[in-house]
Amino acid sequence: MITTELILGGQKSGKSRRAELLARDWLAEAGDHRAVLIATGQAWDGEMRERIARHRRDRAERVPGLQTLEEPHDVAAAVAQNSTAQTLVVVDCLTLWLTHWTMPMGLEDMDLEQKRALRHDWQAQAAMFLEAIRQSPGPVVLVGNEIGLGVIPMGREVRAFVDALGTLNQQVAQLCPRVTLMAAGVPLTLKEPRS
Repeated sequence: MITTELILGGQKSGKSRRAELLARDWLAEAGDHRAVLIATGQAWDGEMRERIARHRRDRAERVPGLQTLEEPHDVAAAVAQNSTAQTLVVVDCLTLWLTHWTMPMGLEDMDLEQKRALRHDWQAQAAMFLEAIRQSPGPVVLVGNEIGLGVIPMGREVRAFVDALGTLNQQVAQLCPRVTLMAAGVPLTLKEPRS
């Protein structure tokens, strides 16, 4: 049974592929099922534009019925607006979404007051996002990176980002009946729905 799930892992661990397979299975379950992917990536340079284009092509080939909505900032509203009992919502990925909020382009030019305001805005957005997941009548599949397993990063902002992502992952995991860690394309179950 497909349920709300958090899928964590490193880069190229198979996180997005697992989410796509869940969407494909959801669509195959019933004729009235829909699947919507909320993509949080933004094309800041040529390499990222090509990466996004490749992901679009691959998704269209693997899961033709999966609709894509690009929303890098207001993911809470996108989840709330697209959630129905017949719709599986995929958010890919939480890490890029957090990056847009906490490490936006031009961060180095902001003064301390602007950075504090941005942090406050992020906290409000995260609270709305968690509530949107709680209120979703259908399953939500969330994809994110697990980046806190290595060396403590240098630099205050990077450490703050790693801390914020770890906190977000914990909060989301609390809401999800299933949590999966991907490693080398293999799903490792961290949390299963209670029977």
